[in-house]
Amino acid sequence: MSKIAIIGATGRAGSQLLEEALRRGHSVTAIARNPAQLNGREGVTTVALDVSDAAALERALSGHDVVLSAAHFSSIKPEAIIEPVKRAGIKRLLVVGGAGSLLLPSGHKVIDSPDFPDAYKAEASAGGHYLDTLRQEKELDWTFLSPSAEFVEGPRTGRYQAGKDHLLIGTDGKSWITFADYAIAMLDEVEKPAHSRQRFTVGY
Repeated sequence: MSKIAIIGATGRAGSQLLEEALRRGHSVTAIARNPAQLNGREGVTTVALDVSDAAALERALSGHDVVLSAAHFSSIKPEAIIEPVKRAGIKRLLVVGGAGSLLLPSGHKVIDSPDFPDAYKAEASAGGHYLDTLRQEKELDWTFLSPSAEFVEGPRTGRYQAGKDHLLIGTDGKSWITFADYAIAMLDEVEKPAHSRQRFTVGY
């Protein structure tokens, strides 16, 4: 059993990471602006804070084995997560990534495709910057897990396939993964690390 801190634990991805971690018997600290909905959950400690408060985040993270970050990229700089994690003495940081920085069969990034939605460009661009920042990181044992193009609500099927830097596209032409199955892949990586200091992706 690991002691896991989840930043952004009440969001769509973060909440599924929390459920999967609890399902596997881990102890979870849920960090969010308003985690009150999680109060009273067995195995969960809640911490209400703004992640831009570096000192408070460092205190909340201290003593954990691993940190999972599901914070939105466009709302905070990567250093605002990375530096408190390091100062808290934690070696492993796993980040809920984005699909925009993945590569298409042409070799171009997903974000640079003509049909990439303008509404998602700021978040996708910030996610690419976060990945670039991690790739320069000398101390942390980090992992950046990119979902497929469609990251959606849906059932926990227990299946997924993994790739590295290229967008996964199924035989049906779709590129997608549910939050629940994505969480399985992330917790598999927590328990059996296979992508140290790497980005990988999951889909069907």
